[in-house]
Amino acid sequence: MRLFIQIPCLNEEKTLPLVLEHMPTQIPGIDDIQLLIIDNGCSDKTVEAVQKLGIKHFVCHAKPMGLARAFRDGVDYALKHGADIVVNTDGNNQYPSETIGELVQPIIRHEADIVVGDRQTATIKEFSWFKCKMQHFGS
Repeated sequence: MRLFIQIPCLNEEKTLPLVLEHMPTQIPGIDDIQLLIIDNGCSDKTVEAVQKLGIKHFVCHAKPMGLARAFRDGVDYALKHGADIVVNTDGNNQYPSETIGELVQPIIRHEADIVVGDRQTATIKEFSWFKCKMQHFGS
């Protein structure tokens, strides 16, 4: 089974190394793990930084196209390159990379076709404004 972990980036030169630091290299039930960087119009040195790490798969946008387009283009690329499972994460280090193995287990066990993770936004300082807005609207 081949897993592609796609990482859309828009100027993530500083945070992407933190994301990659905890990226799984082996997962039970997965034969091959490939990393895919989506350069969503970066104007910093994001791509140069990861090329030095030996990552082979890139999708490059000449200008920012938005996260949805980055995800779509990444999924298209991954499927064309033999992906059985695609994990969407992000280069800003808001998702715990070390939990990807746990995230894909229901798919490997044929218990689910899709799994959605939770960023635990209540624990992220930068999202405190969102929590206040949601409380204001009664959610």
